[in-house]
Order: sequence, then structure tokens, then C-alpha cells
Amino acid sequence: MLALGDEKVDVTHRPLVMGILNRTPDSFYDRGETFALDALVRRAEALVLDGADLLDIGGVKAGPGPDVTEDEELERVIPAVEAVRRRVDVPISVDTWRAEVARQAFRAGAVVGNDISGFSDPDYLTVAAAAGATVVATHIRLAPRVADPDPVYGDVVGDVAAVLQGHAARARAAGIAPERIVLDAGLDLGKTAEQSLVLLRASGVLAGLGYPLLLSASNKTFLGVTLDLELRQRGPASLAAAALGTVLGCRVLRVHDAAGTRRVCDTLARIAECSPMAPGPAMP
Repeated sequence: MLALGDEKVDVTHRPLVMGILNRTPDSFYDRGETFALDALVRRAEALVLDGADLLDIGGVKAGPGPDVTEDEELERVIPAVEAVRRRVDVPISVDTWRAEVARQAFRAGAVVGNDISGFSDPDYLTVAAAAGATVVATHIRLAPRVADPDPVYGDVVGDVAAVLQGHAARARAAGIAPERIVLDAGLDLGKTAEQSLVLLRASGVLAGLGYPLLLSASNKTFLGVTLDLELRQRGPASLAAAALGTVLGCRVLRVHDAAGTRRVCDTLARIAECSPMAPGPAMP
């Protein structure tokens, strides 16, 4: 079970689709298309109509770029959480590694803290526990916004699994219940394309750690490098990654294309539910 606010969701057989909402002028994907608040709200409504189960709102991109102060992030994120909450009836996640931004976002109605830094802010888990929020514990080798062009691991799957287990243990020690902890391998975050592929293939191992596993592969660089695809050519590859991740145990899919991902999930669910067919006539 996965707790989202007051609701508990059975994700054993059906993954949740998390729609991405960037209130940033320099997002790698939309290049500021939803930076204006009204544009972001329209995108939120469209994602929900397309099948998103929850929405992830962020005000600072993960990669290198101009500095964004805490006050600037608050100005971007909090009005967005408030506006989206008024317009759609799905749980809201806040994509931030700052405890103060998370605290104010929880107060504004967010129920998930998606922290790609691995809880680098020492107050983050305390804030989340006090709010009764769910947290996403992500593996990153260095830190958000820091370039990491040549990451080295002894055993990328084992190393990432160990760090994620440590993040989960810290969250539990802070008073966060197991059903409010989600893990994320952090594809592209301090990983080469090959390392990200290995981690995607090892989703079953990471899902076996005992917490819902989030997959954030949508349109990412590792897909482009692997298949020599420009950004806007990565849609089918993203859906393939979502399908593989789902089969291997990922239970939250963070995506740009909610409609396509929902079709993938529904198709896999229907295949799993169907009765075995009677054998057909023998071929001559």
C-alpha cells in the first residue's frame, strides 16, 4: 500500500501515473512552456484528463543552470500548488530538496515531497513527518544542479540499492511510516546512459527492497544517447521504458505523456487479468 495524504492506494498490480509540472523557465523538456501560472494550471487539468493519478510540481530544474534562491523557488511553487489544488482533485507532490519549500507546500496542500537530493537538507524528513507527508527517496551521486559527467561505481545496482536502503532507514527513524516512503533509482542523476539502462533493467531488484519504486525515465538523456534520439523523438522510448519498468515492479511512473503511459498500464493490466486461451487447432 502507498499512502497519499488521507488515502491509501493499493499499487500491487496497478502503477500510478505521476504527471510532471515544471514551473521553471529552463526545464530541459518544455523550455518554460508552463512557467506562467495559468499555463501550468491548464497543463495540470490536461494531465488529469489524460489519466494522471497525481501531479508533481517543481520550481527548480535538476540540472545545472542559473541559481534559484529559496525565495524564488517559493514564489514559483507555492502559488502553483494552491492553484492546482483548487482546480483538480488528485494528490499533489512537490519536487524540491529544500525543507522550507516542502513545509510551505505541504501547508498549501501537497502530500508528497519528491526530493532528488536524497534528503540533503537536514530538516527535510522532520518537516515531512510533521506534515504526515509521503517522501520520495532518490539516489544521486553528487547533488542536484551539479554536473557529473563521468560517474564511477563499483557495482551500480548494489551501490544504489545500499544508498536507497539508507535513505529509507533515515525516513523511518524520523517518524515516517513505511507506506509513506517511495524509492527512486535516479536515472540520469549521476549515471551514464549505460548505468541508467542497467538500473532500469534491475528495477525488480530495487522494487524488492520493500518500498514502492518510482521510475523517472520520461524523455531522459539516457534514452537519447542510447538510441541517438533528439528530445522530441523520445516519446516511444519513454513508453517502452514505462512498460518494462511496470513489468519489473515500478509502481509510480513520473511522466510527461500521461495518456500514453495510462494506455501502457491499462494494456499490461488487461493482459495480466485475461484468462488463458484454449489451445487453437493444430496447424497442418
